[in-house]
Amino acid sequence: MQFFLDMHCHTVASGHAYSTIAENAAHAKAVNLTHIAITDHGPAMPGGAHLYAFSNQLCLPEYMYGVRVLKSAEVNILNHNGKLDLPTSLLQRMDFTIASLHRGVCPPTSKEEHTKAIISAMEKATVSILGHPFDFHFYIDIPAGVAAAPPPHTIIEINNQSLNPQSVRYNGDSQQLQLLALCKEYNVPVIASSDAHFCTLVGQLDKAKALIQSSGIPESLVLNTNQDLFFAAVKRKRDAAAKGIH
Repeated sequence: MQFFLDMHCHTVASGHAYSTIAENAAHAKAVNLTHIAITDHGPAMPGGAHLYAFSNQLCLPEYMYGVRVLKSAEVNILNHNGKLDLPTSLLQRMDFTIASLHRGVCPPTSKEEHTKAIISAMEKATVSILGHPFDFHFYIDIPAGVAAAPPPHTIIEINNQSLNPQSVRYNGDSQQLQLLALCKEYNVPVIASSDAHFCTLVGQLDKAKALIQSSGIPESLVLNTNQDLFFAAVKRKRDAAAKGIH
């Protein structure tokens, strides 16, 4: 299994990341990625990127160092109703969107409210990927989260940084293995992401890859193995939403 896309990368605009877009793209080229995404934190995150940083993404080149650079954001889920911190009109212009819970924005409450928050966010047409759903501060009902909506599903992220014992979100592999087993059962697509906050971490997907492979989930559900799989999944959800299906 080979990964060609890293769809969760931060830049200095996030406030607590340390590399530029060009530095991320240069490292992506060095590690043989074909696609990366710029997914800086939404403005509700302390120190996060300003609204203008997202609205001005159109000025960015489509390719840097021969690597396709997608325009995106990691928006913050603000409450249990799934409210996001960037306007829908802006999210619709992006290539895709990640939505995540963060303690600095939405303080943890209860398993029920956390689960409601992610389900409400996943139901939005503009949310392509649910980011790092396994933070021990945000306990969720995993089966309910995976089975929350009929196809086309929101993509579930297997976050490499969350598998790092030094990460603030680290809580071991067991919940993510349960998640992968359910994604396999319900035919829900997943994507491995680095969540890089420094350029040399772009494309670092080793822990996520090992976990995915150990789960036995088919490669056809692992979307960063093939650009066509990824773009097709994003398009299916948007098309279905436009038709009122999801």
